[in-house]
Parts: sequence; C-alpha cells; structure tokens
Amino acid sequence: MRRLELLYLSRRDVEAVGLEMSQIVQVVEEALREKGEGRVEMPPKPGVHPKGDAFIHAMPAFIPQLGSVGMKWVSGFPENYRLGLPYISGLLILNDPDSGLPLAVMDCTWITAMRTGAATAVAAKYLARQDSQTLGILGCGVQGRSNLEALKVVFPGLRYVKAYDIYQANAEKYAQEMTEKLSVEVKVVISAEEAVRDADLVVTAGPILKHPSPVIEDEWFKPGGFACPVDFDSYWKPSALHGADKFCTDDTEQLFYYRKEGYFQDIPQVYADLGEIVAGKKPGRENDKERIISMNLGLALEDMAVGIEIYRRAKSQGIGRMLPL
Repeated sequence: MRRLELLYLSRRDVEAVGLEMSQIVQVVEEALREKGEGRVEMPPKPGVHPKGDAFIHAMPAFIPQLGSVGMKWVSGFPENYRLGLPYISGLLILNDPDSGLPLAVMDCTWITAMRTGAATAVAAKYLARQDSQTLGILGCGVQGRSNLEALKVVFPGLRYVKAYDIYQANAEKYAQEMTEKLSVEVKVVISAEEAVRDADLVVTAGPILKHPSPVIEDEWFKPGGFACPVDFDSYWKPSALHGADKFCTDDTEQLFYYRKEGYFQDIPQVYADLGEIVAGKKPGRENDKERIISMNLGLALEDMAVGIEIYRRAKSQGIGRMLPL
C-alpha cells in the first residue's frame, strides 16, 4: 500500500511559487466561465460569527474542468489590526477528485487577496468601458492593493488612481508603494466623494459590516462608470445601488443567502451572475453610458482555481513540506 501524504504550503511557500497576477486573472476567468456554463458545484458558503462583524466561513467547490475540488476555511476579524494581526486568515484544503484523499493544505491569505482582485478585473473586463483610465480606490489595505494590481493587468492604459482611506497615513503609504510598483500615478484624496466622482472604475475595499453606515451617493457615480464593492454594501447607499443601470453579482444564490443572514436588505434586482456574462449567456456592457455595479462576494471556485495551480507548481518546483496522513 502506498504511503499517504499531503503537501503543506505556508504563506511564504504559496508566494514562492511565483504565480503572477496575469495568470491568476486567467484562471479565475476560466472558473467563472465554467460556472456560467453550469459545470461547477458550489453551495452557498455557511459561516459562524464569533464576535461583532467577525466571521469564519466554510467555502467548498468542485471544478471538474480544472480537476480541482476542496474547501477554504477562512476568517475575517475587522478588529485584528489592533492586535497587529491580519484581517483575513485561514487555510485551503485540496482533495484528490478521484479518491477524495487530501492532496494539500495551504495558507489562504495571499490566495484570497489575489483572487479577489482578479475577480474584480474579470468583472471590469466585461462590464467597464474599455477605455477606462481613472480608478477610485476606497480602502487602502490588502484588497486596495490587489485590486489595483489586477485592474492594471486588464487595463494597461490605466493612468490615474484616486486613493481614499479613513486613515490618511494608510492612503499615503499606499500611494507611494503602488506608484513605484505599477508605474501609475496615485493621488491621495481626502473624501470618499472625491475618490468616486469622475472615476471610470470604482473599488470599495473596506471591512465587511453587517450594519454599515454607507456614504456613497447616487450622483457621485458617473455615467459610464463601473464599480465593484468587495466590502458588500458597506460604502454604497441603497439609492446609489438602485441608481445603477445593471446590478450584477458573482453568485445570486450566495447573495440571497446573505440576505437571510441580515446583509443586503435594500438592493436592486440582480441583472446577471458574472459567470453568465463571462460565458456569453447575457450581454455585459451594451453602451458607454451604462452605470454598472458588480457586487462580488468572493467565491470558493476562485480559490480552488488558484489553489490547484499553486499546488501543481509547488510540486514541480519542490516547494513545501510533505506530511503523513
């Protein structure tokens, strides 16, 4: 009988694999297309909530086309910064689709950040104006960075970023780092309104709050603009959401599940799942005046698409540690 082992990858190992953002965008788009074609299995993610706005979610998915099946066990604790700890942490488990045996356990922090940015970029590819050049970022943490990096892959002509954070020092650090990393002009702005007005692309990336105090007004969102809230409706007033010409999400079933949990109490009718648009089942942007919002919730299939790629590259490069089962 063969020896049963699994591969353990720390966060450092995951990053050492060298998977680039352009490759992550590609595999996330492929996974969303498979979803749009009805070829994935992914139930709504259940969760527990130990304190306040904190959550721990179980996120299983199976993508036959990619040979990837597994689950992410991920937590988000908004007050962790006070302890010098990350907001998001957790583990991703991959299983062998033929035997069900665990193949790998890996840190999911980097994966979560990168695939979330990639999902925004895929949504923008189909729903934003292709000549988009200006981006408003609200929330200059991990997601603010990964979303800008991913959008620069899809929009290489992106030239100007307006960065806003409730802590100006965070925005200033962000502006310096991202200007140097991506050779794009990043300007710190002092209000959410300034970040949103006249931006072709808008990403809100604050903490997810069950009882938010949103500030973004409908009139701030320009004709032809595209927005992707990765913090649910924490920044967007209901009137601003209802003002969009198309309101999309990455998973309608998951959105309705969250409504039962107390989120999204006043949102528009969903036009389409992002997978439907990527698969060509429904049109994305149809003219240059449409204001479109894609409420991306974060999907397990995105994690499995990136996780299997990291696993295969780690195996080929001899990265990680084998552990007995």
